[in-house]
Amino acid sequence: MDQDHSNWRVGTNPDRAEDSLWSAVPDAIRGSHEDYTSIPLTRAIVLLAIPMMLELVMESTFGLVDIYFVGRLGSAAVATVGLTGSLVILVFAIVMGLSMGTTATVARRIGEGDPEAAGLAAWQAILAGVTCAIPISVCGALLAPKLLGWMGGTDAIIAGSSYAAMLFAGATTIFLLFLNNAIFRAAGDAAVAMRALWLANLINIALDPLLIFGIGPFPRLGLLGAALATTVGRGTGVVYQLVMLVRGNGRIALNRASMRWDPDVFWRLVRVSGSAMVQYFVGMAAWLGVTRLIALFGQAVLAGFTIALRLIHFAILPSWGVSNAAATLVGQNLGAGKPDRAERAVVGTGFVNFGMLCAIAIIFWTFASPLIQVFADESEVIVRGVESLKILSSGYIFFGFSMVFGQAFNGAGDTATPAWINFLCYWCWQLPLGYWLAKPMGIGVMGIYASVVIAGATWAIVGYFLFRRGRWKEHRV
Repeated sequence: MDQDHSNWRVGTNPDRAEDSLWSAVPDAIRGSHEDYTSIPLTRAIVLLAIPMMLELVMESTFGLVDIYFVGRLGSAAVATVGLTGSLVILVFAIVMGLSMGTTATVARRIGEGDPEAAGLAAWQAILAGVTCAIPISVCGALLAPKLLGWMGGTDAIIAGSSYAAMLFAGATTIFLLFLNNAIFRAAGDAAVAMRALWLANLINIALDPLLIFGIGPFPRLGLLGAALATTVGRGTGVVYQLVMLVRGNGRIALNRASMRWDPDVFWRLVRVSGSAMVQYFVGMAAWLGVTRLIALFGQAVLAGFTIALRLIHFAILPSWGVSNAAATLVGQNLGAGKPDRAERAVVGTGFVNFGMLCAIAIIFWTFASPLIQVFADESEVIVRGVESLKILSSGYIFFGFSMVFGQAFNGAGDTATPAWINFLCYWCWQLPLGYWLAKPMGIGVMGIYASVVIAGATWAIVGYFLFRRGRWKEHRV
């Protein structure tokens, strides 16, 4: 074990106030350029996790604000957002896959003390993102009505296909916003990533009511306005990110030397990202399958599920922030030749996540009804939303550790392991079990929710045993 970092006590050096947990919080928000391979792990986790959590809190806040305003347009509009979200998560599967390949590669180069190589890898990630985004943007915008129809959307839902078309048209902003933030996080500049997403989503939130309802000089665009606000907000965030990367004030910069295509680095990053894409595609497509099963039970059930899922995302996105911190710490510490320290970082962030999600599950169980009523007026939607929120949130407790284990594998560049776990737990277990419980067993939609909880618990157990085997420590990127 590396000297002075073999335990989790706060304030390892009492003569340095900045080593304390609480003094690290303002540094995390402002941004602090420190060596995450040598400072106390408690401080390293706080410096990375706090801005990542705040970044994703804003992202999840926008999701709730968006569904609040869209909810004023009726259950058909909410269901349209739900089905569109299920389609767009397939785009996010590619984005997140590229992001994890980027995180593993950039973090490893930073840990090795080679910022020039990290900048070169970052530019390859941007090139890969734009290449993927353009065909998705064109095809998604043109096929939006058909895609909603294939998902089981009613005529009322398909009538709102302009919402889906606009989101797909802005696919490039999705790719660049998340890829650039992955670059900043991997380098340890988590505060920059936080500010980029806050800027994007604050613009989003401000434009939402103006464009949906036509307030002041703005036209009343309904669902199209919600999608346009999202795209404009993301685009603004991307501009801010690119300015920060070119300026090079942080740990990583884009300059003339790095802004070139390097086939060796490009294809190595794509190979690492490929299995990560499969990993996220399998996981997110499984949610697509779950949504398709739920759609069999009617518009009210689907609307209730959509609202509950947005509330759950509000809770779980900060936990993704903690998990992302684990990925950065694993990548940088493996690059610095400190695998034992990387393992302790994973264990510490896992316990933090577990505690957070346990507390949130208790809150959701206690206040499920009033929370759903904020976003829905129809009695059946409220009832369905409450049952969905209670069951699904209880299952997310298991993700306290499974999310961190998954990101630990990814941060090490071992993106294939969580891809296989996703496939086995979600496609070979969750979806067949959900259908069997819902239809042949006659349990209905509650059977589908139960299958989600059972599959989540299975992932946590399998992930733990594979993590303890330690083969991820030997992976090369």
